[in-house]
Amino acid sequence: MHVELLYHTPNPERAIATAARLCYAPVGASELMETMSEERMHSVLSTIMRGGHFSTLEHASYTFAIDGVSRALTHQLVRHRIASFNQQSQRYVKYKDGLDVIVPETISANEETAALFDEAVDAAMEAYKKLLEAGVPAEDARYLLPNAAETKIVVTMNVRELLHFFSNRCCNRAQWEIRELAHAMLELARPTAPYIFMDAGASCVRGACPEGKMTCGNPYPKVVRE
Repeated sequence: MHVELLYHTPNPERAIATAARLCYAPVGASELMETMSEERMHSVLSTIMRGGHFSTLEHASYTFAIDGVSRALTHQLVRHRIASFNQQSQRYVKYKDGLDVIVPETISANEETAALFDEAVDAAMEAYKKLLEAGVPAEDARYLLPNAAETKIVVTMNVRELLHFFSNRCCNRAQWEIRELAHAMLELARPTAPYIFMDAGASCVRGACPEGKMTCGNPYPKVVRE
């Protein structure tokens, strides 16, 4: 898996604080953006994060390039509907020379299950190639391709949705591959807006686990916001 932060709103914390402060200020947003002190900015951000006034977080966004993940992961990822996605197309990209796949460790760690997995993928790819050779369009032959197929995707989310994504997908109960992705994205985002992403992550970072009897029993360390 390779995750890269392609772009984010410049000065995201200042942009968010400006949008929030504008509601109560007699001057315009451009003046606030330039003149607001760091202390005042952090005060506004503290009010936003403590009070749950998260609409202002939608004024900053982040774009990530994600390579080397499975279609099983992206099927989960696109369920986050307040986001934009562009994924490598299996309709236009043909895999005549083979297909890279993502193999779960629970399969690769055992010789027997790894062999079974490889056999199934090889059989699917052999049939896929024969369909292409028979003149079947790639958009139809792709129905044989497994969820393990490696893919690439570009994702854009605003900060509000990112925090929601981290809350759900950094959780120990999240599926292992998307959990790994969420932590990688958080590590890239946090330095750009350390105050906003200070206690981002699984819900248990900020309070009690919401999973009830399904809890993993191993909450992340609590973060105290100063």
